[in-house]
Amino acid sequence: MVKWYEHLKTINRHKRMVMKYCFKLGLYKQGLLHDLSKYSWTEFSVGAKYYQGNRSPNDAEREAKGYTSAWLHHKGRNKHHLEYWIDYSPNKSEGLVGIRMPVKYVAEMFCDRIAASKNYNKENYRDYLPLEYFRRGRSRTLLHPETAELLERMLVKLAEDGEDAAFDYIRKEILHNQKKG
Repeated sequence: MVKWYEHLKTINRHKRMVMKYCFKLGLYKQGLLHDLSKYSWTEFSVGAKYYQGNRSPNDAEREAKGYTSAWLHHKGRNKHHLEYWIDYSPNKSEGLVGIRMPVKYVAEMFCDRIAASKNYNKENYRDYLPLEYFRRGRSRTLLHPETAELLERMLVKLAEDGEDAAFDYIRKEILHNQKKG
């Protein structure tokens, strides 16, 4: 197995899935531009080195080095990641806090989570897995409460009613209402 080639195939498969999902939501620009930084040398070289196929190479780099240079690069360039939206609170006693994300990036995050779950779980993927991952993840504490509630609502719809219903709901009830307001 050539790790760089397998990593490239994983990135391409993920990008195609997210693009398809974003297009279903009418987020064409986001679908086209999603995760382009993964092709940069900073991210790609690390991803190829730590590629395993069943989880993010960032986790392996973090275990090996205590941090991940690829992730630090990636999260600062991709607005669909909650970490992009962390800043110091105007209330100095609160320190770093999650900022409410624009709805279109929460929708892209939803697409990203489904695609990542499908990539890593392959034939074992089920529609409830992205919700389970969200609920047991530490990222929930970093999200702005309104962003966390919105993402969880999308993931619950996916888990309970399936992909088609979830995408219809997001497109018609969330994104459409956002354009009106």
